[in-house]
Amino acid sequence: MLTEREILSEREALQINPVTLAFVGDAVFSLYVRERLTLEIGGKTSELQKVNAKAVSAQGQSAFCEKLIPLLTETESDVFRRGKNAKKGTKSKSASQLEYNRSTGFEAVVGFLYFTGQTARIKELFAQIDKEFFEAALTVKPFKPVR
Repeated sequence: MLTEREILSEREALQINPVTLAFVGDAVFSLYVRERLTLEIGGKTSELQKVNAKAVSAQGQSAFCEKLIPLLTETESDVFRRGKNAKKGTKSKSASQLEYNRSTGFEAVVGFLYFTGQTARIKELFAQIDKEFFEAALTVKPFKPVR
């Protein structure tokens, strides 16, 4: 964890509003994607940002849910449902309501896992995303310096 705060118990983390869990989960997922793009692809930040934006968008996260939902534990499924069904203060401009709700559920699960210190589980779930996403991302042309 980046702060001095101790890892939360599952019980403590479950008491956090699911939209707040999603707020943190979104940041965790975004950092993960940016890190992987930087380390595995490299190149111009403008190109990396295009790939990043596609993955961290509500549409991208909703698509990842197709693969992840069957892998979730009972507790994670509950957190997903709570996040998906929670009242949100905003609406997505570029995603359907279903995509936006599912992405919030996904982010809530990531936030929950982060707060409970389950980084190995986060990596396990994100590894499922890597198989397709990062293969597609490799089509981005890397930056070649001018000689």
